[in-house]
Amino acid sequence: MKKKLILILITLSVLSSGCGIYSLSGASLDPKDKTVTVKFFPNRAAVINPNLSQLFTEKLKDRFISQTSLELVDFNGDLVFEGEITGYDTKPVAVTKDEQAEYNRLTITVHVKYTSINNPKFNFDTNFSRYADYESSKLLTDIEDELSEQIITELIDDIFNKSVVNW
Repeated sequence: MKKKLILILITLSVLSSGCGIYSLSGASLDPKDKTVTVKFFPNRAAVINPNLSQLFTEKLKDRFISQTSLELVDFNGDLVFEGEITGYDTKPVAVTKDEQAEYNRLTITVHVKYTSINNPKFNFDTNFSRYADYESSKLLTDIEDELSEQIITELIDDIFNKSVVNW
């Protein structure tokens, strides 16, 4: 039993002694990174969902608060996220032989600029896009909140992985 405990402690020591601090979420943070700033992401899409900016910004903040040891600060974080929602579109994707849409696709695109003060080699300025399909017999207004929540979760997974999961 003692040998297993020692082996586990050695393994944990080796894993945490690399170039960063690893968490169960997969985040690999530089020990110098203590804070994160998430600026408000305004909605600049042609079609405006009035809740989207607030929902996206808060969920991105929540991800870093819940899955890292970083402290959320309003300005000058060691990691900084800023950007805007650039796309919110719906279009038919599956057309039947009667030329009727069977499914529609809601797509959300977000432009993100990520700055790491301590590791500028990981900085990026890019777009992330995700979508969800829904039956055309349903009105978007009836399922919009549910679809937006799902898509935002996927977008935040992508952003989190690209910024701090450096495996």
